[in-house]
Amino acid sequence: MKAMILAAGLGTRMRPLTDHLPKPLLDVGGQPLIVWHLRALARYGIEDVVINVAYRGQQIMDALGSGSSWGLNIHWSVEEEPLETAGGIIKALPLLGEAPFLLLNADVWWASWPFWQSYPLRHGDLASLLLVDNPEYHPEGDFYFKDGRLQNDGTRRLTFAGVSLMSPALFAGYSPGVLPLAPLLRAAISKQAISGVLHKGPWSDIGTPQRLKELDEQLRQSMSQATQCPPEDQAN
Repeated sequence: MKAMILAAGLGTRMRPLTDHLPKPLLDVGGQPLIVWHLRALARYGIEDVVINVAYRGQQIMDALGSGSSWGLNIHWSVEEEPLETAGGIIKALPLLGEAPFLLLNADVWWASWPFWQSYPLRHGDLASLLLVDNPEYHPEGDFYFKDGRLQNDGTRRLTFAGVSLMSPALFAGYSPGVLPLAPLLRAAISKQAISGVLHKGPWSDIGTPQRLKELDEQLRQSMSQATQCPPEDQAN
């Protein structure tokens, strides 16, 4: 399986931090935000990663290079201007191939696990979205969810975690250009073609400098506690 990391955004909500540094390279827990994704992908056996870039894209390409530092092969999809999520994916489809691929927003952090191994796309599905309980700053959620399916109405709405499994068929018939992802997802939901997986572990959408600061503090505290913990055979 291949993966794609969406890294072409302008990072306007993160200013002034992103005035001179693209959002995926912001430090959190001692390493660039996007490197958390790269390490997780390598850990789960994914070798080929497509990354789309636009704003300060050369900085990202210079920082990550070929991906060999993590045992990965990085393929770059360079956009002259940000094409929105679906537009960026459509441009990168020749690099992704015809099989389902993992899609990650560069600006989310999560306690990663290979959900795509336990929950592959069902027959006829065009995508499977990782969902989380609604955070305080997004109480209305994104999609209705019931019995493993996304729906256009219902009683329970959850938030899209920015991590998903996508079939290239979701983008069939759409022309290259600026195109958001949400309309494509809602059209597929109307056809009962989108499933969901609920993620109960830690997750953060790095949408503001304050949330970046909070996550950084949490990760550094967690790593500090881990290094102070004695080995199990000495703890008893």
